Amino acid sequence: MSQQDKVNIVSGVGWDKGPCVGNTSPINSIGYPQLCLQDGPLGIRFGTGTTAFTPGIQAASTWDVELIRQRAQYLGAEAKGCGVHVLLGPALGALGKIAAGGRNWEGFGVDPYLAGIATKESVEGIQSAGVQAVAKHYIANEQELNRETMSSNVDDRTMHELYLWPFADAVHSNVASVMCSYNKLNGSWACESDKAQNQLLKTELGFQGYIVSDWNAQHTTNGAANNGMDMTMPGSDFNGRNVLWGPQLNNAVNGGQVQRSRLDDMAKRILAAWYFLGQNKGYPAINLRANVQGNHKENVRAVARDGIVLLKNDGILPLKKPGKIAVIGSSAVANPKGINSCVDKGCNEGALGMGWGSGSVNYPYLVAPYDAIRDRAQRDGTQVSLSSTDNTGSVSGAANGADVALVFITANSGEGYIKVEGHNGDRTHLDPWHNGNQLVQAVANINKNVVVVVHSTGAIILETILALPNVKAIVWAGLPGQESGNALVDVLYGSTSPSGKLVYTIAKNANDYNTRVVNGDDNFGEGLYIDYRHFDNKNIEPRYEFGFGLSYTNFTYSDIAVTSQAKSGPATGATIPGGREDLWETVATVTATITNSGGVDGAEVAQLYITLPSSAPAAPPRQLRGFDKLKLAPGASGTATFNLRRRDLSYWDTRAQNWVVPSGSFGMSVGASSRDIRLTSTISVS
Repeated sequence: MSQQDKVNIVSGVGWDKGPCVGNTSPINSIGYPQLCLQDGPLGIRFGTGTTAFTPGIQAASTWDVELIRQRAQYLGAEAKGCGVHVLLGPALGALGKIAAGGRNWEGFGVDPYLAGIATKESVEGIQSAGVQAVAKHYIANEQELNRETMSSNVDDRTMHELYLWPFADAVHSNVASVMCSYNKLNGSWACESDKAQNQLLKTELGFQGYIVSDWNAQHTTNGAANNGMDMTMPGSDFNGRNVLWGPQLNNAVNGGQVQRSRLDDMAKRILAAWYFLGQNKGYPAINLRANVQGNHKENVRAVARDGIVLLKNDGILPLKKPGKIAVIGSSAVANPKGINSCVDKGCNEGALGMGWGSGSVNYPYLVAPYDAIRDRAQRDGTQVSLSSTDNTGSVSGAANGADVALVFITANSGEGYIKVEGHNGDRTHLDPWHNGNQLVQAVANINKNVVVVVHSTGAIILETILALPNVKAIVWAGLPGQESGNALVDVLYGSTSPSGKLVYTIAKNANDYNTRVVNGDDNFGEGLYIDYRHFDNKNIEPRYEFGFGLSYTNFTYSDIAVTSQAKSGPATGATIPGGREDLWETVATVTATITNSGGVDGAEVAQLYITLPSSAPAAPPRQLRGFDKLKLAPGASGTATFNLRRRDLSYWDTRAQNWVVPSGSFGMSVGASSRDIRLTSTISVS
C-alpha cells in the first residue's frame, strides 16, 4: 500500500460526508471498503428498520449473562444487516460514579466487576456477528459538564481497580477498537495521552486493536499520532473544518514529526480488526434503511421485564383482576407529538424508554404502559381510567374509586449537546421530574392503593413518596426500550416474578453521595469509594442498596462451600490481551445452595462480595466479585457458583506496578444484595 492509502485508512472523510456517522475512504487495491462506523450501544442510530433495544443499564439490571449476550448478538446482527462495519458500543464509561451523570444509563452500572462481565458478553456477542465492537469512552469521562475541557485526575490504584477494570475485560474478549474520550486525563487529552493509550491499554493490557477518537476529540496532528491514537473521527470538526489528519498527517510523516513505522502500526491495527472479524468476505452493502428486526423484540421485552426492580410491595402486587385501575402521569402514554418527534430523544415527553444523545435510536414502534395495561385489563373485564397529565389538579377523576392507582414518574438525562428542561446532559437534581413527588401525593390523598412506577436513567430520592402510607408498592422499571408496556404488564400481573436488582445505590438524601458534577477539573478525591463502596465505608444507611430487588417469592440460602488454590504475591504471567495471563485463571470457587421457599416461580441473583485481608492496603469493606442468577420453581433448589480469578483477589500495588494477591484471610459474603448478606466464609491465603 502507498503512504496515501495508509493515511486514508486512519482518517475519517469529514463530518456528514458519507452514509454513516463515521466513514473512511476505500482502498481499492486491497478490496478494502468505505468503512462505516455507526452509533450505538442500544441499536442503529438513524436506522429505519432497526430495533430500539434496552439501554445498557437495563441489561445490567437483569444480572442475566444469557440475556445480555443475546442482546449483543442481536445488536451485531442488525449492524451487519445494515452494512455497518464498526458499532460504536458497548459503553463502559461513564462507569457512573456520579449519580446525576448524564450518560450513566448507556453503561452497565457503577460496579467494575459487573460492568466487566456485561462488557465481555457484549463484545463477544456483537463480534460473533462479524461486527467490530468499540469499547467506549476511554477513560474517566464521568460527567457531561465541561467534558471537552476538563481534566479527570485519577490516581493509579483507583484507575486500575475501578475505571480501567472493565476495559481489561473488553480487551480480553478481543474487542476490535477502543474509543478515546473528550476529557483530559491527568492533564493530557485522553486521545493524546501516552499513559492511557500506549502504557495502560497497548502495553499493560496487550490491546491488539485500534484506538478511535470520539467525534472531534482530537486536538493535534502529531500529539495524537505519537501518543497512540490510531483513527480520527469523523475527520473534521462538525463544521467540516479543522482537519488534523489526512493531508496534515501526510505532511507530518514526510517531515519526520511522525515516524512511518507509527503510521504503519495504525493502519495494521485497523486492517487487523477488519480481517479478524472476517469483513473482507461477502460483507453486506451499507444500507441504514434495511429492515433487520427479525424476532429481536423478544429480547427487548425479556431484558425490559427482567431488569425491572421491585423496590417495595405491601402485598398489592401482583394484580388480581381489580375492578378498576387508574393510570396516571404523562409518561404512561406515548409522546402525543410522535414517538420519534424529538431529535436524538432530546425531550422528556411521554413514555421514557431511553435517555437522550448520540446513544439513542428511533423507535420502530413503542408499546406505552397505558396501551399494554388497557389491553391486559380488558381480558379481566377491568375498567381503566386514564389521566395522561402530570397536573395534580387533574387526578381525582381517574383515581377516585379505583381499586389500584398506577402513578408514572420519570427522571431523564443524556448527552451534553442537548439541553432538556434545564438539564445540560447531567441532571441538576435527583428528584423526579415534572413534580413527580407532588403527583404521587395528590393521588395518595384520594386513593389507598397507590403503585408508583419509575422510569429513570438513574437514582432518584424517594423519601417523599415513601412517607405516604397509601403508597403500597414501588416498581423501578428503569429504561425499557420499545417493549415498555408489555414488560411492565408481565411483572404487574405476575406472569413473571420480578428478578431485577439495582446496579447503583438509591440514597435517602442526595448529600449522602460523595460525588457530584463539578465545575472545572475533577480530582477524583473519593478514590475507590464510589456508590456502595462509599456507603459501606462510611456506614451510611442507603434507602435501597446496590444489588437490592424484591420478588413475588422467597429464597433461602444455605451450605456455603469454598475451595481455593490461591497463592499470595504478584501476577507473573506473560502479557496477553487483557493483561498478565495468570490474572484470568480461576484460583478459588465459592458455592451456595439457593432454594425457592415461596409459592411461585422466580429467579434469584445470588451475589458474592469479598473483603480483602488486613495485610492489604485500605480497601472498601465489600467488593462484588461474583453473581449467579438461578431460575427456580417453588420448592426447588439450585447451586450458585462463583469462580474467582486471580484478578478478583488482587489489589493494584502502585509501587510494584502490578496486581498482587495479599496474604491472610479473605472474607467471603454471599447474599441477596450488597447489604443483605446470608452466608459468610473465609479463604486463607498463605
